[in-house]
Amino acid sequence: MHNSIDELHIFTLNVGFAHHDADWNWQNVRSPFARLYYVTEGEAQVDIEGVIHTLTPGHLYFIPAFTKHTNICKGIFAHYYLHLYEEAATSMLDEWKFPVELPATSTDLHLFQRMCELFPDCALPASNPTTYDNHQTLAQNLHSNLMRPLGEKMESRGIVFLLMSRFVSAATPKSLVKDDRISNAIAYIRSNISGRIEISKLADMACMSKDHFTRMFRKETGETPNQYIILRKMEKAELLIVTTEMSVKSIANALGYDDSSYFNRLFRKQTGVTPQQYRESQM
Repeated sequence: MHNSIDELHIFTLNVGFAHHDADWNWQNVRSPFARLYYVTEGEAQVDIEGVIHTLTPGHLYFIPAFTKHTNICKGIFAHYYLHLYEEAATSMLDEWKFPVELPATSTDLHLFQRMCELFPDCALPASNPTTYDNHQTLAQNLHSNLMRPLGEKMESRGIVFLLMSRFVSAATPKSLVKDDRISNAIAYIRSNISGRIEISKLADMACMSKDHFTRMFRKETGETPNQYIILRKMEKAELLIVTTEMSVKSIANALGYDDSSYFNRLFRKQTGVTPQQYRESQM
């Protein structure tokens, strides 16, 4: 992983400790933030895309943003949790495949405990995602954490980097792009996701015809350039909808769409609902 650390901006949304007794059962959870767990007692399971992962004591677990999963808990289960929001034009973490589970150390436990001390008011009110995974709560927590004293922000971000470094070190690229021209195009897309991105410009930068560039991009990534760009833009739109007060039209403009109706259609195709319905469902 050779990305610059200066590109990685991770903020804490929620942190705390939870003790469950067969009451951590939530289906089809999908959030615009990542989850990091440290299990201390009992066990539970998480179903991610049909693969069951058993959460046991002495291990760290990571669930990336926008990952649909189902929680299964049939008995005692206690864990520290940390919800992380990546602020960037487009997610750097999204470019990598992370292990779900890693062995933890006593240091990891102390780091979670220290985060709870730094953020005593950021524990979840309940385990039901609908009580905290919503526009009002996310926007409020993000604003509150951004306003914390500089020293606290430095310490907490250092702790997050320490915890995440374990998973980053074990991560692999989602797509092993061998062609430097396509790698450069992806880097350009990531850096300019908030603006209008023309496929013809990407092709010119790669010194290819538009058709040849599209074929090469799909061969390397499994997606056409347009599909890749739209997916990244719609994920960014989801983040803006739940973490800001921006109007849907303003979000569309911020992502390079002058036609808000077209933006709405793209968003609905990606998420199944309109931007306004998505925001209302998060209220």
